[in-house]
Amino acid sequence: MAHKLNKILIEGFKSIKRLEIEIKDLNIMIGPNGAGKSNFIGLFKFLRELIETRLQVYTGVNGGANKLLYYGSKTTPNLHVNLDFEPNYYEFSLLPTANDSFLFEYEYCYFNTSAATLYRENINNGGNESRLEQIAKTAEYNNVPRYVYKVLKDWRLYHFHDTSAEAGVKKSSNTSDIYYLRGDASNLAAFLAHMKLVDGKHYDRIVKTVQLIVPYFKDFVLRSGSGKSSTIMLEWQDKNSDMIFNANDLSDGSLRFICLATLLQQPFLPNLILLDEPELGLHPAAITLLGSLIRKASARSQVIISTQSVSLVNEFSPDDIIVVEHKDSSSTFRRLNKINLDSWLEKYTIGELWQQNVLGGRP
Repeated sequence: MAHKLNKILIEGFKSIKRLEIEIKDLNIMIGPNGAGKSNFIGLFKFLRELIETRLQVYTGVNGGANKLLYYGSKTTPNLHVNLDFEPNYYEFSLLPTANDSFLFEYEYCYFNTSAATLYRENINNGGNESRLEQIAKTAEYNNVPRYVYKVLKDWRLYHFHDTSAEAGVKKSSNTSDIYYLRGDASNLAAFLAHMKLVDGKHYDRIVKTVQLIVPYFKDFVLRSGSGKSSTIMLEWQDKNSDMIFNANDLSDGSLRFICLATLLQQPFLPNLILLDEPELGLHPAAITLLGSLIRKASARSQVIISTQSVSLVNEFSPDDIIVVEHKDSSSTFRRLNKINLDSWLEKYTIGELWQQNVLGGRP
């Protein structure tokens, strides 16, 4: 994996007063409700909106700068983030304004030219939107912002919780929407159809994985309409019938598992995948299989997950686990050390230790 995220520094975002933590290939966050797991993952949603010049819209929709700063602007004068994905780095500081929006105190891109030299390019002072995308697309080919922007664009947050009648995954999508799986899987049918056409091996692997959890599932039926802007819906066939079914005929858990299996077994994974409670609505057998899929995906991509599932936690090593708690009015993040738990692990699973509050991260 190129340009891995090595470390992240966050100061002043929601419940996170200050956090500096190493990011490994596999990062499983556990902790009680309200500890700050979702806020950590939400920082990456905030980052995506920021680099795509939607900072002011995101800030307004989410209640203003005062709501996004740790205990408001009276307590926190600025929001500061530093991302280390050597040889590049990205850093910014945002100041709250009188009208409860943000402006950039600074926005930096770095390149580590050698062990002793760090080149820094200041691309923004006082702007109300990021200038990273603009400079990356208009400057010279080998400019540092171009590399920084390319890396950040390939960090993707996925959220497959919505399986209502209005969910995007149950509606038609454009057949040309194939370049990456969208965060809500709204282009799942188009994405699978393209994969079946160009990479049958990975497509077949997804079908076989789904069959392990949905034994009556035969295959997807990926047919589109005609015309330049043709659309496609997620359809499938039962092993015991010639009828064609659609996504509404799947249980919520089955549909979510199909989304997860497609995400984690696609041929080209994003460099960084974020998932918030992916176990929601899954059968215990599906959760066990999900753990295996996540471990395999972490060999090709960095994965950050928050979970409340003891069964899912049991699928990982203590070194993969980050315990999140709310202490002294702030979210704290602590990575476990396997060596310190060896004697416990002779008798208990990591999930049992979590349940018994040996690890912390319990209400």
